[in-house]
Amino acid sequence: MKVLVSVKRSVDANVKIRVKADQSGVDLANVKMSMNPFDEIAVEEAVRLKEAGVADEVVAVSCGVASCQETLRTALAIGADRAILVETEQDLQPLAVAKLLKAIADRERPALVILGKQAIDDDANQTGQMLAALASLPQATFASKVVVADGKAIVSREVDGGAETLALTLPAIVTTDLRLNEPRYVTLPNIMKAKKKPLETVKPEDLGVDVLPRLRTLKVAEPAKRNAGVQVADVKTLVEKLKTEAKVL
Repeated sequence: MKVLVSVKRSVDANVKIRVKADQSGVDLANVKMSMNPFDEIAVEEAVRLKEAGVADEVVAVSCGVASCQETLRTALAIGADRAILVETEQDLQPLAVAKLLKAIADRERPALVILGKQAIDDDANQTGQMLAALASLPQATFASKVVVADGKAIVSREVDGGAETLALTLPAIVTTDLRLNEPRYVTLPNIMKAKKKPLETVKPEDLGVDVLPRLRTLKVAEPAKRNAGVQVADVKTLVEKLKTEAKVL
């Protein structure tokens, strides 16, 4: 069984985001970039399936600029067998990424495609669902547990009312949540081994995919600063402030 894992190069989770002076977007100059944390969980889960003998091969794929090779090398160091970079300088939106992943999936024919549920830069939470729709495959989002056996993926996921368990007939799409696993620490020997693993580069035009943006960003602004809290003497004063100042009552 082959598992395809999508990984995205995004701003490191520990970096404080800065908005450009013209409010056209986020300033990425001299900013540390890393693998999207949810995608790291996806790679870990795919590698665990291979280690358990369920999967035979794990293929990592990323879409973006040439620097995404660093992100793919991280996936290879975690345990992926080979990597594919769909290289483009175009700013990719979720629909474009979903189309590219479908083209790769059509070529690779994986039994399972695992993606992070969302990227921490745009928080779109769309690519996995769009891919499932484009490929006409069953999907399970926000997975907290995945068991693959007998041609099915049994996926546990959290919903508003509690927990839900889905049985998907393979091939299928799964997006990962934080509770699925704890990604392993990447060791230096594995980083060195990853340099020797195959990494293929293709272009969107090679896959016959149009990646031109369909949406236009009008303005990006930082959230409004919160006012400092105040201490009140009693409940009566609290209720009065909630009515007159906060206007929530």
